[in-house]
Amino acid sequence: MDVLLHLFVGLHIIGIAALLGGFLTQMKAMGQGTARFGPAMLHGALTMLVTGMVLVGLNQADDQSLNNVKIGVKLALLVVILGLVYVQRDEERVDKRLFGLVGLLTTVNIFIAVLWT
Repeated sequence: MDVLLHLFVGLHIIGIAALLGGFLTQMKAMGQGTARFGPAMLHGALTMLVTGMVLVGLNQADDQSLNNVKIGVKLALLVVILGLVYVQRDEERVDKRLFGLVGLLTTVNIFIAVLWT
């Protein structure tokens, strides 16, 4: 079971890297107002959602105690991120405030995962 948990944690981190990496690589474009949500950002958010749900299920199956409030907050943030990226994915230019919001929410989600115990 530990190997499976570690595998999905790794995949979850890859999803985070794709989403945050897609944001960070377009910081200059965001300043110029030409940033857009790339496919990596959408696929990263979807990977985070799927692997996060699998991780919750695996931990519950292993009778681990879960902080449901933390999981709920992280899920809510991810749903907002995913909704914004999905709706705006075909736009040539995304408003810099909206693009920055996705980066901020992604960063907040990471810090919640690491700091909320």
